[in-house]
Amino acid sequence: MKKDFHTQIRLLREEKNISIEDLSLKTRIGTARLEKYEAGTEVPSVQNILKLSNALEVPASNLTDGLPENS
Repeated sequence: MKKDFHTQIRLLREEKNISIEDLSLKTRIGTARLEKYEAGTEVPSVQNILKLSNALEVPASNLTDGLPENS
């Protein structure tokens, strides 16, 4: 079973020992917004998904497989 986006991003970040502050610096996405992504209260834009996948060094599909198709 595929994980939701918010679960996947948190697990990848923790797996790579990257703090939310460091991820914010790498992606230029604010920490408050990243926290919303991880909480599942906000869905990132395609541009931000690409920034996150680059910063976490994973294919974007690793993040998006859990997103609903209409997001």
